Amino acid sequence: MPWEPFVPDLSAGELVLRVVLAAVLGGAIGAEREIREREAGLRTHLLVSVGSALFTLVSAYAWSDFAFSLESGVTLDPTRISAQIVTGIGFLGAGAIIRQGLSVRGLTTAATLWVVAAIGLASGAGYYWAAVVTTVLVLVSLWPLRIVAHQLFLRFRPSEPRLFVELQTSGGAAPVLETLEGLDVLVQAFRIDDDREGRRVALEVAVPTERRDDVVPTLARLDKVTAVHWSE
Repeated sequence: MPWEPFVPDLSAGELVLRVVLAAVLGGAIGAEREIREREAGLRTHLLVSVGSALFTLVSAYAWSDFAFSLESGVTLDPTRISAQIVTGIGFLGAGAIIRQGLSVRGLTTAATLWVVAAIGLASGAGYYWAAVVTTVLVLVSLWPLRIVAHQLFLRFRPSEPRLFVELQTSGGAAPVLETLEGLDVLVQAFRIDDDREGRRVALEVAVPTERRDDVVPTLARLDKVTAVHWSE
C-alpha cells in the first residue's frame, strides 16, 4: 500500500475562533499595559498575538494543495514558520526597552510582548486552555502580584533616601540633576515617569546630613517644578 501523507485541515469556524481568541487574550494583556501607559499598549499586544496565531495557522494548515512525500524528499514541517516567532519577537521587544539616565524602562513590557506571542501561538495551534491560563497568570503577575511583591521586598530592602520631584509636562530632569550636583548630592539612580498630569522624577541619592534640609526648598524654586518631597 503506497504511503499517503497526512495534511491537516481546518474549518473556517475553527480558524476564526483561534484568531479571535488570540486577539481577545492578547488585547487583555495589552489593555493592562495601556492603562499603565507603557511603551506598548493594547493595539501592539493584540497585533502580536494575532500575528503569532496566523503564522501558526499558515505553518500548519495552509499547504493542503501541495504534495508531500518521503519519496520526493518534500516533507511537511508544521513548526518551521511558527518556530521563528520565538526569536523574531525579540526585535520587537527590544524596541520597548528604553534607557533613561541610570535606569532602564520597558523590560516588563518587552516580556509581555514575548509572552503574548506565545499565547497567540498556542491559540493558533488550538491549545485553548493553555492560552487562557497563561493569560490569567500574566494578568495576575502584572497587577496583584506586583503590589504584593513590592510590599514584601520593601521590608528586606535597605532603607535609602528617595527624592521625588514633580514637574510640568514640558519640564526636564537636567536642571534637577545640576542643582543636586551643586548641593553635593550624589545621584545613584533615577527614573522618569510621564502621565497626563505631568512628569515625575524618582531619585535614589546619597546626601550629606548638613545638606538634606536645603534640598527640598532649593529644588522647589526651580522653573517647571511643582512639588518636591522625600520618601524613606
